[in-house]
Amino acid sequence: MYDVIVVGGGAAGLTAALYTSRQGMSTLVLTKDIGGQAILTPSIENYPGFESISGLEFAERVKEQAERFNAEFRYEEVNGIEAMDGYYVVKSALGEYECISVILAFGKTPRDLNVPGEARLVGKGVSYCAVCDAPLFKGKRVAVVGVGDPALDATLMLCRIAEKVYLISRGSALVGHEDLMGMCSSVKNVEVLLRANVLEILGDSRVKGIRVRDAAGMKEIEVDGVFVELGYVARTEWLKGLVELNGKGEIIVNKNQETSRAGIFAAGDVTDTEFKQLVISAGEGAKAGLAAYNYVQRLKGRPAVRSDWKTLLK
Repeated sequence: MYDVIVVGGGAAGLTAALYTSRQGMSTLVLTKDIGGQAILTPSIENYPGFESISGLEFAERVKEQAERFNAEFRYEEVNGIEAMDGYYVVKSALGEYECISVILAFGKTPRDLNVPGEARLVGKGVSYCAVCDAPLFKGKRVAVVGVGDPALDATLMLCRIAEKVYLISRGSALVGHEDLMGMCSSVKNVEVLLRANVLEILGDSRVKGIRVRDAAGMKEIEVDGVFVELGYVARTEWLKGLVELNGKGEIIVNKNQETSRAGIFAAGDVTDTEFKQLVISAGEGAKAGLAAYNYVQRLKGRPAVRSDWKTLLK
């Protein structure tokens, strides 16, 4: 059983994991990707201490910090939490995990493709995070399904590793930064399919291919992996009845990031905080991590973290 499970790998979730793992808590992070919406930002210029840093680099740095303190990461989408007697069971399509406390910090999650085979093959070739999973496809054939700079970035990352990359777009032309579009169009092992729709992801225990319809008709393409890059959406419907939500579907928290249910905390864009900024999400993640630590310590009959800085002078 874990001391805490963090749901989400954006700024709030990564920072929460850093703080809980530094406190010696056994920490598991369950997330579809690393960085969340921050990885869409090529340059962050309003985070204290950094004149400029990409969202991707920021996320990778915090993840590496958390891993140095033994935080574990699994790339799974959480779809349910069950309250038990004194602990919680966090559920995903790939497994169930027990914990004493939960930190909800998933912000907005990657949008699904919503085609047959997708849910069954998540983690078995279907990925929503090229940064996380690209190294697994060295010398293999993959498809990137999506639009805009995220799809272009994923394609350029994968083309350096994979044997062949299919970039599949519903539009009649690529959309995104001009330089990225030019690079994707010129790389020899990248094939761009326009006006194309993925109808099904094929495979039993692993991805074996995709069924695609384009202007030329229906065809099957053999691939070992499918990277979905369709943007992000807020999903909190599955939390109804577990924690209190506001009219916008945001999780209501107090000043200590506590939700309406003891042992469940929340941080970042998924909460009712007014300002949706990276630095605020990170700060709330730190607060949630320390609040979760105090909660677990009290249950174990141990001292909690002192919150008054003046005690440090005594």
